[in-house]
This record gives sequence, structure tokens and C-alpha cells, in this order.
Amino acid sequence: MNTIGRVFLAAALSATMTSAAFAQAEYPNKPIRLIVPFPPGGGTDIVARVVANKLQEELKWTIVVENRPGAGGTIGLDVAAKAPADGYTIVMGQTSNLTVSPALYPRLTYNPVRDFAPVTTVATAPLVLVTRTDSPFKTVADVISAAKAKPGEINFASPGNGTVAHLTGELFQKAANVKLEHIPYKGTAQAMTDVLGGKVELYMSSVPSAMSQIKSGKIRPIVVTSAKRSSDLPNVPTMHESGYKDFDAFTWFGLLVPAGTPAPVISRLNTEVNKVLARKDVQERISAEGGNVQGSTPEAFAALIKEEIPRWAVVVKESGATID
Repeated sequence: MNTIGRVFLAAALSATMTSAAFAQAEYPNKPIRLIVPFPPGGGTDIVARVVANKLQEELKWTIVVENRPGAGGTIGLDVAAKAPADGYTIVMGQTSNLTVSPALYPRLTYNPVRDFAPVTTVATAPLVLVTRTDSPFKTVADVISAAKAKPGEINFASPGNGTVAHLTGELFQKAANVKLEHIPYKGTAQAMTDVLGGKVELYMSSVPSAMSQIKSGKIRPIVVTSAKRSSDLPNVPTMHESGYKDFDAFTWFGLLVPAGTPAPVISRLNTEVNKVLARKDVQERISAEGGNVQGSTPEAFAALIKEEIPRWAVVVKESGATID
């Protein structure tokens, strides 16, 4: 390369590095939209707002939470995937819409790997099967006995088709060799209202989504789906303890941006969100709602998504779950 070529190359590299540093230093200079693909009050919404509120408190960022529910969270993910890749639209994705939906929806409008750039995982949480407190169902054995006596007549709600709660309900039926009627909702709020009102008998929920109603004594937790008991529900048995030794299902939450978002912006978001997640009050707040804080690098989150997609595809196939 001649001298002039080297000068131009050095100038180009310097400009690129300066631009990247500037982008990271100046970001953000306007409000950030945080899409939550479920209605207010559910587990995804709770976790997202804890993080958003702390970022605003610590950094004075303006973060506008936008709930875009429907189709098991896929509508909100589709909106995020099609947003400008400038760092001013982020989305709180989770297991359902990132790794379960590809196996359930024949014409999914986004590709979880190609259309997003992961920022960081945020939290994990087990699921819990609940019922209203005056329900006759007190144990898993009670549910199974009733389901076998009345095949297809006992119903269970979930926050939507294709959610981990839906799939976990399908796995429950397969493991127990029973048939329940699945009733999907567009999130937690209406499902919980109908459980409390007696319109549905059971609800499969993430622990964060159900925790406030459990604490209030309005609903009764029957069983958690993780391999170990939840530290927030220490008196609630696991499916393993109830006789289903290979049963282990949980959900996770994480932040993503549209593919093509500048790397310095992703790095800034990752750094600041993980700082927030390290705060004791944030960990206590998420734990109080039944979640476990779990930050990561963008690379680790990307690897998790890629690993989970084929795993859940097997679950979908073996469970026979379909979109109702």
C-alpha cells in the first residue's frame, strides 16, 4: 500500500473509532421505547418496569414502556423487529416468543436469531399452577384425579398460545396422562380475573405474574414446575416431589434491540442494565415477585436463544401442542 493509501486508511479507521466512541458517549439523547409484548401486570411487564424505573432513576434516561400484547407475545416482538435499528427501541423478550414460537407458528413474522441483537438476559423464574382459594384443588393429585374423572372438562388458563405457560400445561397433561381444556388469554390480567371469578379453574403462570395474588391470599399455589422449590414459595412442592421426576420448566426474560443496532449502543445498554441488575434493591424487588436476577453478555444471551430453540421444538413436537 502506498503512503497516500495508508493515510486514507488511517483516517477512515480514526473516523470510525471516533464515531463509535461518540455514539456510545452521546447515547441516549432522546426517549427510549421499551416494548413489553404482554399487558400490564404480568411477569414480563413487572420485570421490564423494575429495570426501566431503575435506569431512569440512576441515569436520568427517559424510558417509555409500551405494552403491545397478543399472540403469545409475538405481536410485540414483530413490532420491535421492524423498528429502526438505532437503539431507541428495545424489547423485553422471553422464552415463549423467542424460542417456543418458532416451533408453534408456521408463519412467524420475525426470526428470533436473524432479526434481533441480544443485549442481556435479565431474570429467570419458575412457573406455578394456581387456583382460587375456595377451589377443591389443593394438590396435584386432586387435579389429576378430577381430570381423569372428567376428561377435557377441567380447564386451565395461560397468558397466551405459544407461551411457556401454555407449553408447560401441555407437558403437565402428557406427564400425568390427562386431558385438560386450554383457555388462552392475552396476558395475565384477564386470566387472573377469570380465575378469581371462577370462570376458569386453574392457571399456569410464571411466579412473578401470580405472586401478588398469592401474597394477598386470593389464589392458592398448587405446584411449581422447576426442579427445585422456589425460594419465594418455599412451602409449595415441585412436580418432581409430586412424583414427576423429569419435570423441569421455567422461563427467562431478556432485552433485545433490532438487528443492525450499532455495537457501541448495545455495549452501553448491556453495561448500564447489568449495573442496575447488580443493585441490591433491584434484586430484592425482582425476587419479591418470584424472579431471579440473571444478567449476561450479549454473546451469552445469543447463545442461550440458539440453544433453546431446538430444545423447545422437541417439547412442542412431543407434547402435541398446537395453536388453538
